[in-house]
Amino acid sequence: MAKENFDLKLVKTCARSFAVASGVGCTVSNAKGEILYESGYGCASCGICRAAGRRPEDCTEAHNYGMTEAVRFGGKYVYCCPMGLTCFVSPIFSEEMIEAKITVGPFLMVDASDYLYFDGREQLHLEQDALSQVAQELAHVPVIDADRVTELSNLLFMAVGFINNVSDANRMLARQGSVTMQGQITAYILQLKHEHAASAPYPLETEEAFLSAVRQVDRDSANRLLNELLGYIFFSTGGELSKVKTLIYDLLVLLCRCAIRSGADQEKTMAANHRYYQEINQIQDFDRLCQWMTQVVNTTMDSIFDFGNVRHAGLVHRSVQYIHANYAQHLTLESMAQQVYLSPTYFGRIFKEGTGESFTAYLTRVRIQRSKELLCYESFRLTDIAQLVGFEDQSYFSRVFKRMEGVSPRRYRELNSKKGTEKNCSNML
Repeated sequence: MAKENFDLKLVKTCARSFAVASGVGCTVSNAKGEILYESGYGCASCGICRAAGRRPEDCTEAHNYGMTEAVRFGGKYVYCCPMGLTCFVSPIFSEEMIEAKITVGPFLMVDASDYLYFDGREQLHLEQDALSQVAQELAHVPVIDADRVTELSNLLFMAVGFINNVSDANRMLARQGSVTMQGQITAYILQLKHEHAASAPYPLETEEAFLSAVRQVDRDSANRLLNELLGYIFFSTGGELSKVKTLIYDLLVLLCRCAIRSGADQEKTMAANHRYYQEINQIQDFDRLCQWMTQVVNTTMDSIFDFGNVRHAGLVHRSVQYIHANYAQHLTLESMAQQVYLSPTYFGRIFKEGTGESFTAYLTRVRIQRSKELLCYESFRLTDIAQLVGFEDQSYFSRVFKRMEGVSPRRYRELNSKKGTEKNCSNML
């Protein structure tokens, strides 16, 4: 046999450890299906096919098919062998070539008695002697419920990802995410077609729910709602890429504002948004555009609450959320500390450690940012704006604004004025 182009010793260790920890047999085989190593009751030890009079080649073909599907679906695949027993597999790569695989199984997902009756007798039509031999072999086969199968297949994928190296694991995860994303988009498009919604209005409620999920860093909801928006965009534009990009441009603007209002660094977010406009022009495929937009949304959520190295990340996260939701109210260090059940001194120290700013400086920056948005609309008086963003005194508001922005509120309005009404601005508060 030719020398393997991967670390067989490492793969054997992985298979052995997985088999011992899970109680399910693991088999290492090469790309042709030739078995290189087995730990526990795996395919090489299984006598069920022999008891049923099946050819060994049938198993090899089934396992090779499972490996092919694992590559297609992002690095893992659960399937049934010719005898109806369950296995799952993850492939091992050398550069871009499939070199080997780790197969976990066989195992049952139903009781042995049910398997013997429904699979053995009804599906495979085994005679009584064969059924008796299969029943003896089943004593070695574990029974695993569906939830545990899912988690075990995830673990194998991660373990093999370590062998393949991090870049290959990331590529597989991206492919899994792409399959999920395209499935959700397609399902939503089919729903629109079924409802004959060719002229349906833009789903503003979905957009608002999406932005809310981004603010809360609810990744699952944000990605699901994004896929619904992308499905609508594709359907309503007939897939015409220039029109698709126009609507996505609008979504990027909203995403940028949402991130800044939710605590992301303004300069970094604006710079990223400018870069996104350049990147989107280079994309000439809707599927790639969807993948890119998903990356943008997840990167944006990373920027909103980047407290990964802060000791009290959860507390800081909740505090920042509370400020962005209640900046117009009378907030003080003392009242904020009461919200999280800490002394003002201790809370102030934790907050500055997490955000890099004092509580007062952070609150003031949020209020001034909101006031800048409102100042662009002439229908709001300066007195009203000061109160709407939490300043009780217009004079004090004006002094703070000029200190932070370098110009007075009135001068800022002259430079950035837009025609608008309170209705136009209602979603900014």
